[in-house]
Amino acid sequence: MATAHNSAKLGDFAKTVLMPGDPLRAQFIANTFLTDARLVNNVRGIQGYTGTYKGVPVSVMASGMGMPSMGIYSYELFTEYGVENILRIGSAGALTDSLKLRDVVIGMGACTNSGYASQYGLAGTFAPIASYEILRCAVKAAEEVGVTYKVGNLLSSDTFYADNGAEANAAWRKMGVLAVEMECAALYMNAARTGKRALGICTISDSLVTGEALSAEARQTTFTDMMEIALKTAVMLNG
Repeated sequence: MATAHNSAKLGDFAKTVLMPGDPLRAQFIANTFLTDARLVNNVRGIQGYTGTYKGVPVSVMASGMGMPSMGIYSYELFTEYGVENILRIGSAGALTDSLKLRDVVIGMGACTNSGYASQYGLAGTFAPIASYEILRCAVKAAEEVGVTYKVGNLLSSDTFYADNGAEANAAWRKMGVLAVEMECAALYMNAARTGKRALGICTISDSLVTGEALSAEARQTTFTDMMEIALKTAVMLNG
């Protein structure tokens, strides 16, 4: 059941898919954590793998950058491949000085400056939120791994180089938003629309408060706390 963006067959994906933005991070997770991982999609270089983790089938596939890309891949996984749970595992920029580089943030909600929800014709503003079931599992997994985490609101931004970035970030910070990334809101809306489940787990890769930042290589291969939390969560969801 190939689509325009995915060459996998029906049954190639597990019920739970981990989705980093970077295809090389997907490859790293498959090679590092999964047993008998096999490549099931590589259309446009968006690598997707399926294997097992502690005996449980798990898939990992890149989403690409931004809500349009996440919107495409998560929608196809939910509607064409029978996927039930998607966990975004990505990087985020801290909006508060209480978050340091490599800290883990679990996105209970995802604010956005995007018009993604306009397609639904709602007479108001939609609030994209995570699945409580997956959130509860992820918090338990983080505590078992021994990782310090924060749960709260993320900002899914349509712009990386925003013309009024400093002012916009300050406004979101006033509302208690913890960090900014670029995909969760679209994922949460697709999950809501299709009756599936989703959660975003992010690692702080840079700070919009202090200006600190990690390298691209570090983002690709060293965010293992976030990866282990997501993998343990996948096991719990299978129980």
